[in-house]
Amino acid sequence: MNGARVWWLAGALTAALWVALSAAASHVSALQAGGGSLQASLTMQQFHALGLLLLGCVQKHRASRWLALSGGLMVAGLVLFCLNIDARLLWGWEVARPLVPVGGSAFILAWVAFGAGVLRPER
Repeated sequence: MNGARVWWLAGALTAALWVALSAAASHVSALQAGGGSLQASLTMQQFHALGLLLLGCVQKHRASRWLALSGGLMVAGLVLFCLNIDARLLWGWEVARPLVPVGGSAFILAWVAFGAGVLRPER
């Protein structure tokens, strides 16, 4: 495994773990404070915007269906997690609130797919 792939994999695994731990911490905070956090949503948006930029750079040099899946999952997470939280907190929109955990799971799976994409042979 070349040096770039090692760092990409390490970054993907760290990102997946970070999202999972952030979700756990957010749930504890929400239970204590009585609601979700706009700051949590904004942090996820920033982090995954950078993730999409990184993904574009990696995919330019290494085409992979896993990497394409990773990008789709990141976008799904942005819509299902971030947009739902933003809409609920800013405008009181509660319709899609049950989809927020699905969006968080999409973020975690996106980073797992990213890791798989850098491990698998190029296609």
